[in-house]
Amino acid sequence: MPSAFITGGSSGIGFAAAWELALKGYNLALFARDASRLLAAREALLEGAPNIEVEVFAVDVTNRDGFVDALETAIDNLGPPDMAIASAGMAEPGLFKDQSFEQHQRHMDVNYFGTLTFIETLHAPMAVAGGGRFGLIASGAAFFGIYGYGAYAPSKFALRGLAEILHLELESANISVTLIYPPDTDTPQLAAEKRTKPSATQEISEGGGLWQPEDVAARLIKGMEAGKPVVTPGPQMLLLNGLSSLIAPILRWHQRRIIRKHEAK
Repeated sequence: MPSAFITGGSSGIGFAAAWELALKGYNLALFARDASRLLAAREALLEGAPNIEVEVFAVDVTNRDGFVDALETAIDNLGPPDMAIASAGMAEPGLFKDQSFEQHQRHMDVNYFGTLTFIETLHAPMAVAGGGRFGLIASGAAFFGIYGYGAYAPSKFALRGLAEILHLELESANISVTLIYPPDTDTPQLAAEKRTKPSATQEISEGGGLWQPEDVAARLIKGMEAGKPVVTPGPQMLLLNGLSSLIAPILRWHQRRIIRKHEAK
């Protein structure tokens, strides 16, 4: 049976992706901080798909050693994943002048370095197994600087850059990288985010509607299955991606052409 590894898999988009993949017959490894929520997620998934295996790992993605150990144990138990989704993330809105260095560091540790550790640990075993698909979760805040996202936006900008590089570098190993830009999604993270979001930021970020995690997860998985580099749910994200990345497909093609020339030598 195919397998899928998902960080942030106990709630929100991560759990929604786990549910869809469970129904498709994937064995699952879920990683999140809260052990009780992980066990509840496991129980729900097995009730909906009793013939799969669900491994759960209570770990913080910022604890690099512990996270790597959990990933390696999951590989030992389920084999390298066919699908790997980095859904763990955090968002604490606030103005740059009001946010501490520790808040900036925490956003990078969770949103960027947690994802980096995930990919760094998994890509080699996936390549040996014949390839696979990564799914990463960005934000509209990765397209342009948004007032009130002093610590959050830079971490998603960094993730966007990583995804664009890995889309090119991992292609030769038959590993695709798909980055999704979800609009506001009805998750526990959004509820927490609203508690500190400045009113101006709330107004700026309106317009994309409120999506359900199941719909975002479905779009992500469909994009991963098709090997798409970018998924933009809704007209707002589609427009932002088009306006901010008009020449990105051309640049990807140009780089891919040069890469293949050098690999052929």
